[in-house]
Amino acid sequence: MDPTTWALIILVGLVVVLFLLLKNALARLTRVHFEKRSLSTKYGKLSEQFMPFLEHYPYDPQLFRFLGTPIDGVQFGQDEIVFLEFKAAGGALSPAQRHVRELIEEHKVRFETISIK
Repeated sequence: MDPTTWALIILVGLVVVLFLLLKNALARLTRVHFEKRSLSTKYGKLSEQFMPFLEHYPYDPQLFRFLGTPIDGVQFGQDEIVFLEFKAAGGALSPAQRHVRELIEEHKVRFETISIK
């Protein structure tokens, strides 16, 4: 075989190896990105439970009840009941959380007693 054919074979082999390396790197990057998002979600859910006990919390933490979803919890007070959602800087409400906020703003909240027989 002449040198041009050898060069072409080597070049094609290098392209195949580079393609396989790139494919592997992209798969690992996707997996790392997913794991990072998953850890961030877990950290957020865990930290929400401690928010009422932080120094800057404006209410009595003993009167806070954690719900978790669709909102973080309910704060009971002398003259009001406050539905709370804790967000980190830049966090946005989910569609379900926005819906809860709208129902509250439209006064579509009530108290109900259910008797178990």
